[in-house]
Amino acid sequence: MSAETDLIKLYSQRILALAADIPRTGRLETPDASVKKRSPLCGSTVTVDLVMRNGRVADYAQDVKACALGQASASVVGGAIVGCTPTEIAAARDALRAMLKEDGPAPAAPFDDLEVLRPAQAYKNRHASIMLTLDAATEAAQQAQEAQSA
Repeated sequence: MSAETDLIKLYSQRILALAADIPRTGRLETPDASVKKRSPLCGSTVTVDLVMRNGRVADYAQDVKACALGQASASVVGGAIVGCTPTEIAAARDALRAMLKEDGPAPAAPFDDLEVLRPAQAYKNRHASIMLTLDAATEAAQQAQEAQSA
């Protein structure tokens, strides 16, 4: 497969559609936790705000400045995260990392649409951008849970 064909596959219609329609953009007025992550390789940044109630994400917002792959990842996360526990978010992060680096299975529902990013496995320089939202969301959920437990 040529490099050009690989890039066409990587930036599929589905990835571009996800990137163009990211849910829950912006910032929350009074989040329980906020985390900003930056990929030093490409400069992509994601800031997530979330509110936890009864051990689950009750509200979520994200400010995404990333490539189309990072935006597609944020789109899936934004559409799936409300109602999740910190453990479920961390499991999705770990599964996404394993899918990209070790050809592992896609994350479980409700994050299973991250499967669309499987073609990015061969583009290691894009992995950090793809991981940003789940890295930030995992950290924010853990911070919020710890603060509520204190």
